[in-house]
Amino acid sequence: MLLLEVISGERLPKPERGKMRVHKISNVNKALDFIASKGVKLVSIGAEEIVDGNAKMTLGMIWTIILRFAIQDISVEETSAKEGLLLWCQRKTAPYKNVNIQNFHISWKDGLGFCALIHRHRPELIDYGKLRKDDPYTNLNTAFDVAERFLDIPKMLDAEDIVGTARPDEKAIMTYVSSFYHAFSGAQKAETAANRICKVLAVNQENEQLMEDYEKLASDLLEWIKRTIPWLENRAPENTMQAMQQKLEDFRDYRRLHKPPKVQEKCQLEINFNTLQTKLRLSNRPAFMPSEGKMVSDINNAWGGLEHAEKGYEEWLLNEIRRLERLDHLAEKFRQKASIHEAWTDGKENMLQKKDYETASLSEIKALLKKHEAFESDLAAHQDRVEQIAAIAQELNELDYYDSPSVNARCQRICDQWDNLGALTQKRREALERTEKLLETIDQLYLEYAKRAAPFNNWMEGAMEDLQDTFIVHTIEEIQGLSTAHEQFKATLPEADKERQAILGIHNEVTKIAQTYHVNMSGTNPYSTISPQEINNKWDHVRQLVPRRDQALTEEHARQQQNERLRKQFAAQANVIGPWIQTKMQEIGRISIEMHGTLEDQLSHLRQYEKSIVNYKPKIDQLEGDHQQIQEALIFDNKHTNYTMEHIRVGWEQLLTTIARTMNEIENQVLTRDAKGISQEQMNEFRNSFNHFDREHSGTLGPEEFKACLISLGYDIGNDPQKKTGMLDSDDFRACLISMGYNMGEAEFVRIMTIVDPNRLGVVTFQAFIDFMSRETADTDTADQVMASFKVLAGDKNYITADELRRELPPDQAEYCIARMAPYIGHDAVPGALDYMSFSTALYGESDL
Repeated sequence: MLLLEVISGERLPKPERGKMRVHKISNVNKALDFIASKGVKLVSIGAEEIVDGNAKMTLGMIWTIILRFAIQDISVEETSAKEGLLLWCQRKTAPYKNVNIQNFHISWKDGLGFCALIHRHRPELIDYGKLRKDDPYTNLNTAFDVAERFLDIPKMLDAEDIVGTARPDEKAIMTYVSSFYHAFSGAQKAETAANRICKVLAVNQENEQLMEDYEKLASDLLEWIKRTIPWLENRAPENTMQAMQQKLEDFRDYRRLHKPPKVQEKCQLEINFNTLQTKLRLSNRPAFMPSEGKMVSDINNAWGGLEHAEKGYEEWLLNEIRRLERLDHLAEKFRQKASIHEAWTDGKENMLQKKDYETASLSEIKALLKKHEAFESDLAAHQDRVEQIAAIAQELNELDYYDSPSVNARCQRICDQWDNLGALTQKRREALERTEKLLETIDQLYLEYAKRAAPFNNWMEGAMEDLQDTFIVHTIEEIQGLSTAHEQFKATLPEADKERQAILGIHNEVTKIAQTYHVNMSGTNPYSTISPQEINNKWDHVRQLVPRRDQALTEEHARQQQNERLRKQFAAQANVIGPWIQTKMQEIGRISIEMHGTLEDQLSHLRQYEKSIVNYKPKIDQLEGDHQQIQEALIFDNKHTNYTMEHIRVGWEQLLTTIARTMNEIENQVLTRDAKGISQEQMNEFRNSFNHFDREHSGTLGPEEFKACLISLGYDIGNDPQKKTGMLDSDDFRACLISMGYNMGEAEFVRIMTIVDPNRLGVVTFQAFIDFMSRETADTDTADQVMASFKVLAGDKNYITADELRRELPPDQAEYCIARMAPYIGHDAVPGALDYMSFSTALYGESDL
């Protein structure tokens, strides 16, 4: 009856003595029925056993009641009641020395566990530092007395029973400890709230650090690009081939040593940016907006400008080297032709200015006239050389030759001298013609000799000039053309030798006639300065130059064969590496679109691809070496391949960037899946649906494709934008389409598109699709949840103090909040009050970075 009164809270009338047992059983049954109505299962416990004083049954029922009303509701991190209570004790006593709670019996014998629980929540009640582990009676009695006096916890245990027992009663200690749990339940709520706030603050702190890291990396990369582009845009030419070759070598060092680390930094920057955005989305934070000018697109634009300047610089270097090569060749050719011409004109002005015809005889006058005619013929023959010299000088000027002033001065002297020679020649002719009527006889043989010797001599001089002429070729066909022309020249030598013999025959005939007819002669041909000895010497020189020319052509032919070998060697590798890069790009694209196995399997597959790609780098380096040999050999074209080194470089950099970006996308999908609790089956379902509508395998969906994809997943946009229904049956699916008019509700669809396509590019990436589906299918922390947690720590006040934050939160996170919380200005404010409401809202607002 007492049990029934305790449970029901009512005073029951005492039964008469004769009816005592019947009424007792009835009263106990009422109590048992009440207990059963509260969800307590009573097994093998009847009213008769309790009325009859069955101690075992009565104690079992009491323990069942204690479990239900004192212990059963205790649960920490979804554990059972007993495990939850034990975990709570372990966490609360963890900071205390000599306390190691592992169970509900011997772990409490020294009394320090009870004292630690009290000190953790009410440190002013016990001086824990003075307690000793070897004095369990004092520890236990201290804990029991303090709990009874200050915490209203009845003294359920006796120190002697606990210390004097090898294994104290587990149920008794659990019951007593549960009283502490309920007494400190308010503090437990505060701890839960503090844990939630710590978690949210940790996310914000980590995200802010990632933002700072991105800003620094972006700034450093942009600064490097800003420093590098002016160097690449510097087109100040050098005057020598050696200086330009050094510029080319400096450019190669830039491509081999300085740029590759920056390519990796750029790729890492994009990866960090994507990872940060994914973390912000997963933590329900707004997207990160970098500082002005530091967006990923800004980095890409600056990088594009760098590559444009880089390409222009390399083209300029090669064109300058060609120009200098051409200039050196033309300058040498100019000097050679000018020297030959100047040697020929030496003394010609003095000769033309002679007055020898004034005292000459008739025959001498006639001889002088014929000689002058021969000179005019010779002069006309040299007209072509003068024009060539002027043309070469003009070309040197057009190509901006560094020593153009001296070339122009020399050319001007030659032209002025040539004009003067023309004027003097005309003047002398007029003088000789005035006396021509006085002249009657002339030696026809000398004249014939002069007329034939002069062209032949000019031919020999031209031949010597051609045989000594330097040449520049770039292909085997060009050197073969020169060799063919040389062979044709050698074929004319027999005919030329006949002409030489004929000219010498004329001179011999003159000598014979003079000896025969005793002609008074001065010993020289008055019509020509070309002696037979000079003809023979020049002829011998021509014959000596022919084999030298043969050797030079042969050496150049060997050099061109070597160049052709270099072309084929480069082409053989480039024609393999180029398609290999294209194939790897396509395979990576297929891996990112097709779905085989889990995300971890795909990531492992991509890492194997990355390893094989990195292992391929020596082939790229080898190709760079061949390309350097080609440039050093001044080879400017290659008909054996369509791949240039620039194509290979760009393709290689794109391949490295693509594999890194693809791996990062899958890592973000893993992060999204794990953070949002998405199963592998859901992820596979999302990927299958996306790939089904991505018919062009572009990795993106257009608006209509995206809309159809959502419909296929059963996402009902037309009726409830927050509804996540899973898959629809056929009737629901038809009703959904009808209710949407197959356009799924334009207003709601526009809202979704602004989420998945914030930049309004007109396409939806797979990552954006996954982010949207994960956000729509999972719960995230909110500002209201954080605000409610702060309210618990503040004891239901509208503000919180710095002391409360430092007491409830870890030091670094407490100071983080204090530094950022605005002062509370409500009517109930106290000195030092902080506004946790606006702070909680700001955690989910725009970032300061």
